[in-house]
Amino acid sequence: MTGVTPASVAALVLELIPAAGFSCAAEAISDRVGKWAPGLRIALAAFAVVPYTLVSVAQHIFSWRWFVLYAFLPVAIAWLLEHAAAADPERRGNWRDAFILLLLGLAVDLRWFDSAWPVGQRALNELLLVDMGLYGFLAVRRLDGVGFDFHLQWSDLKSGLRELLFFTPIVLLLGLALGFIHPHTNLPAVWRAGLTWIGIFLFIAVPEELYFRGWLQNFLERRVGRVAALVIASMLFGLSHFNKRSAHFNWRYVLLATIAGIFYGRAWRERRRIPASAITHACVDWIWSWWF
Repeated sequence: MTGVTPASVAALVLELIPAAGFSCAAEAISDRVGKWAPGLRIALAAFAVVPYTLVSVAQHIFSWRWFVLYAFLPVAIAWLLEHAAAADPERRGNWRDAFILLLLGLAVDLRWFDSAWPVGQRALNELLLVDMGLYGFLAVRRLDGVGFDFHLQWSDLKSGLRELLFFTPIVLLLGLALGFIHPHTNLPAVWRAGLTWIGIFLFIAVPEELYFRGWLQNFLERRVGRVAALVIASMLFGLSHFNKRSAHFNWRYVLLATIAGIFYGRAWRERRRIPASAITHACVDWIWSWWF
């Protein structure tokens, strides 16, 4: 983020609390929320409006239109997923799940809500949408097998780095052949390289892996099987990059991102662990940012 203020720091902390809580104790939180009355579970989601209120008031850009959206949207998501849980107790996925995933995905990819936030602070919007999804899918829907568990294991590193090794020669050969990547010398300081990797891991790889693997591929596996789910989720991941680094449809990026999605999905599904696929994802983005 840029243009950081005390209000934006406070909003960031408030948004990190739910994400950190679910990453360390998702089952305990879900069990506790599950004991509440449905009306309370749904109404609690409205607290997502607090970070927007803090930042917008401090920056003098408060809008009732955006306030209503950030108060209503998480409640609507929780309400839909409450009904999805009742209609689909086996958690195979129904139209409500698909609608919410489509809504969250398009909101991020097309930057629908970015104008609600100060310039340089759109990451707060994206993290807030992650919180809405975490609360809805994990606490209300009680979706299992997501793998949003950051009690890190050696298997996460093993799976993540193995898929990186498998993917690297493919992306290098194809990327160079397509003229998509351009090697250059860039030797960053160790501390800067380390901080960059951590930032990519936390704020790019983890949210994207949660969405495409923990939620999307997870639901698809229950409907179409492991292989088809991997392919479909990877293709959708690739298509989500259609407007990246280009004013037009960037088919090269879509193709390479689709192939990358295959390896990210393989890392996730081995033990159904978001940290594993996020390690592969973060390493790919990190290497690209410094040398390509």
